[in-house]
Amino acid sequence: MYNHASSTGSAFPAVEFDAAIIGKLSQSGPRYTSYPTADRFQSEFGYGQFLEAVAGLRMRRSTRPLSLYIHIPFCDTVCYYCGCNKIVTKDHSKAATYLDYLKQEIDMQGRLFAGMGKLEQLHFGGGTPTYLSDRQMGDLMAHLHASFEFAPDQQGEYSIEIDPRTVSVERVHSLRKQGFNRISLGVQDFDPDVQKAVNRIQPEAETRAVIDAARDAGFRSISIDLIYGLPKQTMTSMEQTLDKVIAANPDRIALYNYAHLPHLFKPQRRIHEEDLPTPAVKLDLLALCIRRLCAAGYVYIGMDHFAKPDDELAVAQRQGRLQRNFQGYSTRAESELISCGVSAISAVGATYSQNEKTLEGYYEKLDEGRLPVVRGIKLENDDLLRRILIQKLMCNFELSIASIEQSFPIRFSEYFATELQKLKAFEEDGLLIVEPDWITVTPKGRLLIRNICMVFDRYLSQPRLGEAQPLRYSKTI
Repeated sequence: MYNHASSTGSAFPAVEFDAAIIGKLSQSGPRYTSYPTADRFQSEFGYGQFLEAVAGLRMRRSTRPLSLYIHIPFCDTVCYYCGCNKIVTKDHSKAATYLDYLKQEIDMQGRLFAGMGKLEQLHFGGGTPTYLSDRQMGDLMAHLHASFEFAPDQQGEYSIEIDPRTVSVERVHSLRKQGFNRISLGVQDFDPDVQKAVNRIQPEAETRAVIDAARDAGFRSISIDLIYGLPKQTMTSMEQTLDKVIAANPDRIALYNYAHLPHLFKPQRRIHEEDLPTPAVKLDLLALCIRRLCAAGYVYIGMDHFAKPDDELAVAQRQGRLQRNFQGYSTRAESELISCGVSAISAVGATYSQNEKTLEGYYEKLDEGRLPVVRGIKLENDDLLRRILIQKLMCNFELSIASIEQSFPIRFSEYFATELQKLKAFEEDGLLIVEPDWITVTPKGRLLIRNICMVFDRYLSQPRLGEAQPLRYSKTI
């Protein structure tokens, strides 16, 4: 078990690695960046239903803050492990066309949400957002500021994902001037053999220069992404990568499990399966990462995330304000999430809506003067109830049964009788404690939180026609 205390002496949530239990329970399952999950969205939900959701907010005079996600799908080169919605091209003129349409969508969303709430959160993801030139990024940020009312820099959380191979020290300083105050760097692994196996050659010195530049430029938070389970990874190579990451001293670390799904993601077919670590080694790699990062003073937030004790994520978790959305863990629990760009997913009111997944479809809808919503879902009361419950477990590792009963007209023990019965097996394995008023996930159960949440997922007992569940989801560990 790895316990840590802050400078004030209060204990942080612990996480305990039990290889036998993890080996027994690891299965395919959702990551719960939403509930219901995106594979349950329906084509019957379109532009009209999205407008109805926004009209409902306006009617209720909603003043909830806004969160905005911008998807830039382009990359110069393909990383073989990647499962993102991306377009690999060296023809940068494609980005200019895309930006014209993206600005059109931003204008439409800006008008829809005018006078409602301030924008307190912005996240650029991809693809590679820094595929855009410095001038294009400056122009796009100016356009966003003209369309939305931004909260001041010290109050807002404005983040961008970058590929250190695509930015100079000067570009990092420029991004800060353009309004970004958080930066996330894709690293994945520092080992040259691993980098070669996934087609992502990225020297450590290059990455460190970008991190140093981000500190000099005054970024409030620096995050590093790592992946365990990549081809050619060994315990020794991972130990060396962790040494370098800890020395770089980022504020947050995202540690993702490589999901080898070549039937879904074409680039993964270039990975030789014989180079992948065995399931046993993969578990050892995870245990090593948890042990080293916790010993270095990072707090295990949950799922794939670690943060320093004074980071906003760790603080939000202690205060019960943490939530999960399509970007992972977030500190803005009460925001309406507006997402712009190809394939982007919005969460507005009691709805989710996803944009067209192809550039052709995206451009076509906007040419018709319509938002490019292609599918989505309106949540029923049962969805809202289960969404809150799954959020609480994912973010806080505990659930107040009394608070659920106060918010919804149910008797928990009756409504969730089947689920409580299923939880007994987890309780017997020491993964959680069920009391009359609380469900508490133990340190041993934290790594298996996806399994626990799956018990409350009504849709998992309703397989989609012709779809085998393991093909849709990654392994829970």
